[in-house]
Amino acid sequence: MSIQVGGQLSSTQKFWRFVLYTLLIVFAFVYMAPLYVMVVTSLKSLDEIRGGNLMMPPLDPTFDAWVKSWSYACVGVECTGINKYFFNSFKMAIPAVAISTFMGAVNGYVLTKWRFKGADIFFGLILFGCFIPFQIVLVPMATILGKLGLAQTTPGLVLVHVTYGLCFTTLFFRNYYQAFPDELIKAAKLDGAGFFRVFWRILLPNSLPIIVVTVIWQFTNVWNDFLFGASFASGDAAPMTVALNNVVNTSTSVKEYNVDMATAIYAALPTLLVYVLAGRYFVRGLMAGAVKG
Repeated sequence: MSIQVGGQLSSTQKFWRFVLYTLLIVFAFVYMAPLYVMVVTSLKSLDEIRGGNLMMPPLDPTFDAWVKSWSYACVGVECTGINKYFFNSFKMAIPAVAISTFMGAVNGYVLTKWRFKGADIFFGLILFGCFIPFQIVLVPMATILGKLGLAQTTPGLVLVHVTYGLCFTTLFFRNYYQAFPDELIKAAKLDGAGFFRVFWRILLPNSLPIIVVTVIWQFTNVWNDFLFGASFASGDAAPMTVALNNVVNTSTSVKEYNVDMATAIYAALPTLLVYVLAGRYFVRGLMAGAVKG
């Protein structure tokens, strides 16, 4: 049996490490293949797409499909630039993520450091909301938005995503604050700090890991949502996912696969960048809240 001597790997360990890395590389190529096909197809002309191999790189790369997708696309009966709907998603996602993250932090703070009678029951009801399917809330949510005058608007979508995401953000912050030392909170209370002073001066400055987790989670869910966008917004208020669906399913005499792929990349780009730039902090934040709760 081979053993590790002097800090060096044994032959058996080297073999299994080689096998592991080989499998990881193979899985990475398989996982990245759809993205590769999307990118190379978006850079090809229609003639090259029809006559070439799907996996072959473009012989004469062109960004015409990207320009056409950004500046001209059909959504429903209206044809306009996809850029309008791209920014609609930002106008929906940024306030929805910010509001639900802040409210989740306050809820988690109250449920762990300012406990009240029935706090566990209250948290259980909030937790139950994490398991409610999207489809169940469509009719009651549509009724509420109609009574508030927010139907088919971006603010209406913000309200929907804040309401649905609040259960998850509360869960994240509650579990994270559960591991936060109670002694610091008690000391601050003895010094005369009130509810919000403790929150702003002690809890929030130490919440960066879980804030990153919550922001990435919520932004991904809100940006990629199609059901709520298709149900509660239309026309100029439609988000990017709805516009992408309508562009791909638009009936034309010539199917422009390169434009479809370029539009899909536009739709996926923000969440891809978020995970590339902050993915490691996402894992760290999850682990930081895994001690208790």
